[in-house]
Amino acid sequence: MNFNIYLDDETGRQLNRAVEQSGESRNALIRQALSEWLGRHGTPQWPPELLSFEGLPEIPPFESTRHGLNPPSDDPLT
Repeated sequence: MNFNIYLDDETGRQLNRAVEQSGESRNALIRQALSEWLGRHGTPQWPPELLSFEGLPEIPPFESTRHGLNPPSDDPLT
């Protein structure tokens, strides 16, 4: 995908300095910066504490109560 962006003068100067220091192209640096930003803000990420949560031993798992549920009907809208 190609598109144009417009930068203020100071941001453009900072970008040009970063290009000189890194040896990367402007496009490469912009792609990298955008990719990093999207990684942090583009798709919500669950915190590690939540991802590693395994439940509380004193609370039975939800699935243990499924035996008391009625089976689904053939047509879920009836």
